[in-house]
Amino acid sequence: MKLSRFTPRLRAVLLAGTAAGLLASCSTLNYYTQAAQGQLELLSDSRPIDDWIADPGTSSKLRLRLETARQIRRFAVSEMSLPDNDSYKKYTALKRKYVLWNVVATPELSLKPLTWCFPVAGCVNYRGYYDKDAAEAYALDLKAQGNDVEVGGVPAYSTLGWFSDPLISTFINYPDAELARMIFHELAHQIAYAPGDSQFNESFASTVEEVGVERWLDRFGNQAMRDGYARYKSRKHDFLALLLKYRKALEQNYAVVDRSDNEKRAIKARLFMELKDEYQVLKGNWGGYAGYDRFFEQPLSNAHLASIATYEDFVPAFRAMLRRDGSFPRFYKSVKRLAELDRADRHRVLKALAPPIPSAPLMVQRSEAPALGKH
Repeated sequence: MKLSRFTPRLRAVLLAGTAAGLLASCSTLNYYTQAAQGQLELLSDSRPIDDWIADPGTSSKLRLRLETARQIRRFAVSEMSLPDNDSYKKYTALKRKYVLWNVVATPELSLKPLTWCFPVAGCVNYRGYYDKDAAEAYALDLKAQGNDVEVGGVPAYSTLGWFSDPLISTFINYPDAELARMIFHELAHQIAYAPGDSQFNESFASTVEEVGVERWLDRFGNQAMRDGYARYKSRKHDFLALLLKYRKALEQNYAVVDRSDNEKRAIKARLFMELKDEYQVLKGNWGGYAGYDRFFEQPLSNAHLASIATYEDFVPAFRAMLRRDGSFPRFYKSVKRLAELDRADRHRVLKALAPPIPSAPLMVQRSEAPALGKH
């Protein structure tokens, strides 16, 4: 494909990324090259939603999903003052389950993730690949160094407004409310982003997502949709609480000074077995819902829990800020000002607005009803 097909801004960004790779090692250059190529292919294969809808070859199911996404996108602009740009106004059909795969790694007896630093996103605790084989090859290198590693598929991501992110086949078939949630969340990342502060970034995007879905359901939803979304939120809360419970137990295990590494390894293995067992009980309580089974596709390790944090801790503070400001535009201005502060000052302001709510340990009880299969 020719670089001339793309806008001057896009060409400049891609060339800058390649130049950064040239100043680094060969492996870094290869990484930047695959990232640039993957992003280019995603954008070049996208077509406007209206073209897909008008195409007689488009299935009725996909046409309906795209019409719903178009309605959600318009609502995001008119009712939530989210960016009115070209993001989520095109659609890309991929021949794979995920758009990319993230590699996360930790030391064997620690939950502190390894970090990688990039020109736009800052330092993050994952490394993304558009090719699964490349992700798994890099994961093997990290494992050979003694690390715990997870390779996780990602259905959607945000380029923070640098590119016009398209709708993708990897998430277009989400239920309506979850599709709205995803679009609102990713567009919020284009409003404000503090490099290296996932707690701030995710709490802000989660607030926009939650308030947006509430208002969207009030306007366009029915009771079945509201009930379905409530079940989704409840299951998500239960699952994250389960992971946080075992993350805390592992942290306590690794922190014991007079415990040998072999003892810590044995306790680690036991805790991961207990996590798997307790998840099966949780599935029973959900009536057999298996939406989180993919988390267990690989053997569990520290890397699975390294990125699990209370990213919704500051949601009460952001909600308080939104109520105070009275409108989305004023709210966004306040958030942008916060993003410009250093991390300590930013968190101090948020805690003053509404102290983070600590996550309570999850108490999983056995359900009397048998599992009913996938929902």
